[in-house]
Amino acid sequence: MNIQENIDHLLEHLQADLCEVVDSQTLEALRLRVLGRKGEITTLMRVLGQVPPEERPAIGQLINDAREKAAGWLDTLAMRIAVHERTEALARETIDVTQPMWERRLGNLHPINLALDEILDVFTGMGFEAVEGPEVELDLYNFELLNLPKNHPSRDAQDTFYIEENIVLRTHTSPVQARTMLERKPPIRIVCPGRVYRADEFDATHSPVFHQLEGLMIDEDVTMGDLKGTLDAFAKRLYDPDIATRFRPSFFPFTEPSAEVDLTCVSCRGQGCRVCKGTGWIEVLGAGMVNPKVLELCGIDSQKYSGFAFGMGLDRIALLRYGVQDLRLMFEGDMRFLRQFR
Repeated sequence: MNIQENIDHLLEHLQADLCEVVDSQTLEALRLRVLGRKGEITTLMRVLGQVPPEERPAIGQLINDAREKAAGWLDTLAMRIAVHERTEALARETIDVTQPMWERRLGNLHPINLALDEILDVFTGMGFEAVEGPEVELDLYNFELLNLPKNHPSRDAQDTFYIEENIVLRTHTSPVQARTMLERKPPIRIVCPGRVYRADEFDATHSPVFHQLEGLMIDEDVTMGDLKGTLDAFAKRLYDPDIATRFRPSFFPFTEPSAEVDLTCVSCRGQGCRVCKGTGWIEVLGAGMVNPKVLELCGIDSQKYSGFAFGMGLDRIALLRYGVQDLRLMFEGDMRFLRQFR
């Protein structure tokens, strides 16, 4: 078989193989078999050394023509396959916008956030400003400026998490009040919501991490009557016009006089039930007139100014607001529970 017959046979075989190519991977393998460094056409070039010199130009031209023809066929088929594969890829990736999809569930506010938003609406409506502060706090702001010097026995009731000797996880949001009194001059009217920390058991009514909202008002001639009126208005707006407040004497180092504040039981409306243990009242917050020592420690003239402060547990408010019996539900992230508060 001469060179021409070899070329014709090779091209005929190539045409047959091209008809069976279905993808770019198979085509590339065929290209390497025919045009690669060890390919069939490249092998033909090696016989030129065995051909008489006068015949080499003509045979070389035949081989080059065969190479160009084979390359053209391969390139043409490569373009067709590329278009076909691209079309198939687009078809696979096409989104059918008419196809019914699964329901997208929207998130919702946590019940504690819902309760906080309601409470903030009440107090901002009475002219209070919401102020926040750091959760990792200096002992100075968490205790000393609030009339709780080092080694004061009242500190034992705080069950404090100490990071260092003078750095703590705040046990209440009162440090925000201290910072505000140091930074501003009266009149001051603020509420301070946020997370607080105490070394406590985690059960149906206690948690080492919980939420508080405290309030502070400093101005001239502020009285206990102003405190009572403010908390009365808060209770009636948050729950119901029939809800009343009751003050019971108590003790807090940062207020004098101090009181525990009860609300009419929102479950039985004062008739007595399991929630209020038959008393008709539920303890909700602590309050009192700001101790003059606290005013002086924070640079406020206690002879000219007076004020009141109060603090409540947001978690307890949320439990009462939504009739939840177990505090742990607020922290466990159970979607079956949380979806009820949309």
